[in-house]
Amino acid sequence: MAHWLYKSEPFKWSWDQQVAAGAKGTHWDGVRNHSAKLNLLAMKVGEQGFFYHSNEGKEIVGIVEVIREAYPDPSDPTGKFVMVDLKAVRPLKTPVSLETIKGDPRLADMALVKLSRLSVQPVTDAEWDMILAYGAM
Repeated sequence: MAHWLYKSEPFKWSWDQQVAAGAKGTHWDGVRNHSAKLNLLAMKVGEQGFFYHSNEGKEIVGIVEVIREAYPDPSDPTGKFVMVDLKAVRPLKTPVSLETIKGDPRLADMALVKLSRLSVQPVTDAEWDMILAYGAM
């Protein structure tokens, strides 16, 4: 199974709002980047990802799971973009900051570091495990 990272500005959609959506989850819409769209299209039900607060906080705060695969995003008037549905799985015990990630040379190639503006990103198995270890501290 693949792993992902979803970036959201907390004032638009926060981890607390994702948690409040409960088991029914919510859609992850508004993606307007073709690389991010390809990532959404690649997602499968059951795959997990990190929920990252961008701009404010700049930290990974929790884990979400794909509960519905890609389907048309009705907020896109062009009809080119898709969305998936996600539910919160659990918070990280300790949020993992961007500063921590950038400070670990083993994470230097992580998309969050190299492609910082991409809103939906792949995460390798090794990166996933390292972030989970940081988040368990």
